[in-house]
Amino acid sequence: MPTLILVRHGRSTANTEGLLAGWTPGVALDERGAAQAAALPGRLAALPLSEIVASPLQRCQETIRPLLDARPGLKAHTDERIGECHYGDWSGRKLAELKDEPLMEVVQAHPSAAAFPGGESMRAMQTRAAEAVREWNARVERDHGADAVYLMCSHGDIIKSLVAEALGLHLDLFQRISVEPCSVTAIRYTRLRPFLVRLGDTGDFASLAPHEEPPGDQAPVGGGAGAP
Repeated sequence: MPTLILVRHGRSTANTEGLLAGWTPGVALDERGAAQAAALPGRLAALPLSEIVASPLQRCQETIRPLLDARPGLKAHTDERIGECHYGDWSGRKLAELKDEPLMEVVQAHPSAAAFPGGESMRAMQTRAAEAVREWNARVERDHGADAVYLMCSHGDIIKSLVAEALGLHLDLFQRISVEPCSVTAIRYTRLRPFLVRLGDTGDFASLAPHEEPPGDQAPVGGGAGAP
């Protein structure tokens, strides 16, 4: 079965403004995010990508654009099932405000029970994304062979949920996983089991250095802004 390269979109204007973007329209890459996207073709140059699948949201479409420009023959597809979690009434709100919402404790400690007001549950988010991966695995293997490599450009919570699913982790543990903007995660699927071969690789270790303000014990909903 194929190897899936999961790329989180580059840093967005919502990331730097501390907003939970969700499906809010018009959320673009910021200057750093655009630079991260521009570096992606070089980082992935050794990979014979057979297909690209992306979330329909602007920040993901902008992230894959340099890669498509560098490989004009590469087919690109859009799949809403790997779009961001539908945060409903939380969309567009400041993360600093949301931390005091009672639901945030559930999102952090028991996400399988979390459903966003006016939006979807985190279980539904994981289910649709995992179904998309299974269908694309079959399609890519059919069209390009069992050793094919393909790429999905998606969002922090989606990628974390797919990693948890691949590792056989309960969704309640997915907040222990971290994927920064424009990080690369790779899952090699086989008949018996998936293998997680890369997780959140940015090629930059700056985010591991001590911060003026410690990051704390809360997992950033939506994925966070990455290294300062």
